[in-house]
Amino acid sequence: MLKILIDNKDGNVWDISMLVADVSWKTSRIGKAGSLDFTLIKNALGQDKKFKYSNGDIVRVQRAEDGENVFYGYIFSIDGGRDEAVKISCYDQIRYLMANKTYILSNVTASEVIRKIAADFNLKLGQIDDTGYRIPVMSEDNQKLLDIICKALDLTLINSGKNYVFFDDFGSLSVRNIEDSLQDFFIGDGSFMTDYAQKTSIDSDTYNKINLYQDKKECGDFIDSANTAKWGILQLCQSVDGNLNRAQINEMLKNLVILKNRESKTLKIEAIGHLWVRAGRYVRIRIEEYGINQPFLVDECTHNFEGTNHTMSLELKVI
Repeated sequence: MLKILIDNKDGNVWDISMLVADVSWKTSRIGKAGSLDFTLIKNALGQDKKFKYSNGDIVRVQRAEDGENVFYGYIFSIDGGRDEAVKISCYDQIRYLMANKTYILSNVTASEVIRKIAADFNLKLGQIDDTGYRIPVMSEDNQKLLDIICKALDLTLINSGKNYVFFDDFGSLSVRNIEDSLQDFFIGDGSFMTDYAQKTSIDSDTYNKINLYQDKKECGDFIDSANTAKWGILQLCQSVDGNLNRAQINEMLKNLVILKNRESKTLKIEAIGHLWVRAGRYVRIRIEEYGINQPFLVDECTHNFEGTNHTMSLELKVI
């Protein structure tokens, strides 16, 4: 069961746990705010006449049994009419990163980019791991704030091989090393999973020939002759910052080969809900039919709550 509170920001906090139905909590690893959608039954028997809700109100969701934090966000839309069922949509703090701004930054880590943007837009920060890699230059002209952050994290992955996830941790923007999220439990045969589907593809983000250019001159190249014989030539051409030295370029090429010279493998899983699971976390998956017993990264996660039933839908990928 969930405990759901609405804070009107005027000193009134309302427990609406018994007034809601069809709760859906969604998280995405890249490019989207976390969201919470639910149906509120208005004018319920015994409802306080002072009770109200409006856009901008704070919504907090916790597990009723132990107070485990689930979602902290803000009402962004209210869809109601004569019918007593009112549909309410909320987003977490990442929603405020949909604004555009111009930034010209140099010698910065992704962590520092996030701290800068959060300070400029008065957003609350939580645990921010040090992402380490220093980006020589970021010149972003009127770009979406969230896209700037995602680009900084992508550059960190490509150049250092370290993968970090950016998310809202119950009202605080956080950055964590993805590898630190892996826990002992698994999802699969005999554990949580109720259905699954697998897809392997070379149709997107797979490259067996990579060319890097610096100042319009080739500075690094790779080709996998075995994979080109199987798949044909799938080429990636990418420019390199002019401030990178030879060792840095070689490291970038090595990491691109690891990330791109392979089939992409994705899984879709239906399972009994587990609140720890959310986008950006590693989850071990075991499916005997496909010989799978390894961690997958959660790309998209949707938790659905209907009465006492809690299920989740996962989209996962190998990293």
